[in-house]
Amino acid sequence: MGKESGTTGPVADTIAAAPTEQDAALKLLVVLSKAYKTVMDKAVKDMKQRGLSPSEFTILELLYNKGRVPLQQIGQKILVTSGSVTYNIDKLEGKSLIRRVPSPDDRRVVFAELTDQGLALLRRIFPEHAAAVQAIMAGLGYEEQLQATKLLKQLGKTAEQP
Repeated sequence: MGKESGTTGPVADTIAAAPTEQDAALKLLVVLSKAYKTVMDKAVKDMKQRGLSPSEFTILELLYNKGRVPLQQIGQKILVTSGSVTYNIDKLEGKSLIRRVPSPDDRRVVFAELTDQGLALLRRIFPEHAAAVQAIMAGLGYEEQLQATKLLKQLGKTAEQP
């Protein structure tokens, strides 16, 4: 850092001279945050160009890849609140892209599944979206992407621990 980044000061000079484990962790947090924002901004732009909000797209993608899913599990799988799931399910149902299906075994359980119209939409746009994501990630080679995935999973698991 220091001189090559144009940043000076006691912390920048210390990191440039001999980064400690703490310095490395702080730098990783900044780099990870910036990379996440840049990547997600581009991915969200792609979703919006396809006429869907990120939450709508993520729900449709989940149902496309997993099939029928209980409503109660959708929020856990895509990391959104139950209120957001209900709101987005209502919107997608209003667009005739998904439907709610009561469980034949348990009256408390309601599934979400793609309609024929929703399936047709995903068959059309998902390959295009996957290609866009691949282009976004092209800064890393295939092996680097696999390694980054492994490392970020490891980071996530250890960060969850108290």
